[in-house]
Amino acid sequence: MNMNSNNKLTQDLLDNFFLKEDQKLIEKLREMRKLKESKEELSKVSGIKNEEILNKLVELKIRPEILASLSLIPLIEVAWADGKIDKKEKEAVLKAVEKSGISKDNPDYEIVSKWLEHKPSPHLLEAWEHYIQGLCENLTKEEISNLRNELISHAKEIASASGGFLGIAKISDSENKMLEKLSQAFEKRG
Repeated sequence: MNMNSNNKLTQDLLDNFFLKEDQKLIEKLREMRKLKESKEELSKVSGIKNEEILNKLVELKIRPEILASLSLIPLIEVAWADGKIDKKEKEAVLKAVEKSGISKDNPDYEIVSKWLEHKPSPHLLEAWEHYIQGLCENLTKEEISNLRNELISHAKEIASASGGFLGIAKISDSENKMLEKLSQAFEKRG
C-alpha cells in the first residue's frame, strides 16, 4: 500500500465514522421534535400546561388520540379490582361508555372493549393519575370536587354491578381500595 492509499483509507474511515455520528444526531433531533410535538398535542387536547406532567404522559407513551379512552380507565380499574370482570360489570362499563357519548363505532369503544377482555397495563392507571393531576391544575376546588364526585359515582356503579352475596357487600374490599386510590388522585401533589 502506498501513502495515498493509506490516506484515502483513513479518510474513508473518518468519513464513515462521522456519517454514523451525524445520523445518530439527526435521529436524536427527530426524537426531540416528536417529543415536543407530542407534548404540544397532548396539551391542546387535554388543556394541561404543566411541562412535568406532559413529559410524564409522553414518557408513558400516551398519545393524544388515547386521552378520551384514558378518561375511562377508572371504570376499567374498578371492574378489574377483584381480578376478574363478570358479565354485569362489563355491561355496566359499556353502558357508562355509551352514556359518555362514545358510540359503538368509535375506536375508543373498541379499546375499552379490549380492556374488558384483557386487563390493561398498570401504566395506564399511572398515566390517568398524571392526567387528572394536570387537569386539576386548571380547575377550581369546586370543579375538582364535582369531577371527583362524578367519577367516583360512576365507578361505584361499576363496583356494585355484580351485586355481592344476596345483595350484601355489593362493593368488595379490593373495589373499595381502588375507589379510594382513584379519589386520592384528585388531591394536590408536591
